[in-house]
Amino acid sequence: MKRMTIAALSLALLVAGCASKVATREEYSGFLPDYTKLQEATTPSGHTVLRWIDPDFKESNYRGVYFAPFVFFPSAKPTQRVSKETLDKIWRYANQRIRAAMAERITVLDSPKGKRVLIAKVAITAVSAQDKDIQFYEVVPVAAVVATTMAASGNRSQNTTLFLEAQFIDQDTGRTVLAVIRKGMGKQVSNSNAPITAEDVKSAIDDMVTDIVNFPRQ
Repeated sequence: MKRMTIAALSLALLVAGCASKVATREEYSGFLPDYTKLQEATTPSGHTVLRWIDPDFKESNYRGVYFAPFVFFPSAKPTQRVSKETLDKIWRYANQRIRAAMAERITVLDSPKGKRVLIAKVAITAVSAQDKDIQFYEVVPVAAVVATTMAASGNRSQNTTLFLEAQFIDQDTGRTVLAVIRKGMGKQVSNSNAPITAEDVKSAIDDMVTDIVNFPRQ
C-alpha cells in the first residue's frame, strides 16, 4: 500500500509539472535574437515573466515608440483546435489592446524616422492549451491515479495559453534595451479536443495589457 501511495504521488507531481507558469526553453520560438539574459521577474499584477532590461534604459529618453508589424512567429497555421478565424481575431485583439496600452505610457509613432525612437517588435508565438495544475484535493493515492489517467486520455480540463515575445530596440544605437517572454493563461477548456476560441484567450491578453500600463517607469 505504501509503495502504491508513493507511486501515485509521483504521478500526481508529474501532472502538476505540466503547467509551468513561465515559458521553458523548449517553448522559445526563436523570435528574439538572444535568450541568454532573460530572468524570471514579477509583473505589477503578480504574474511571472522572463525579462531583461538594459541597466541604462530610461523610457523618458525616447520621444515615442514605433510598432513594427505585429506578427505570428512562426507564421500562423490553423489546427483542428485553433481555426484561422480564431487566429485572426486573436491577432486583431492583441494588436489593438497592446498598442492602446503603450499609448497610455508613451507617444505611439506612425514612422520610425528620426531620433530618440523606441522600436517595438512583438510576436504571438503560440496559442495552445495545457493540462491544468493538479489541485490539492486530488493529491491522494486514488484520485492522483484517476487524474493522471484522465490527462493521458485527453479528458482532463486544460488552461488555454498565449505566448508573447517582445523586443524593444533603441533606434539610434540599434541595441536591444528590453526583451520579454510572457506566457499568459486564459480560460479553461473541458478537454484536449475542445476548440480554442478568441474569447478563451482574451483574458490572457487583458492581463498583459494591465501590466504594460502599470509597469514602473524607468
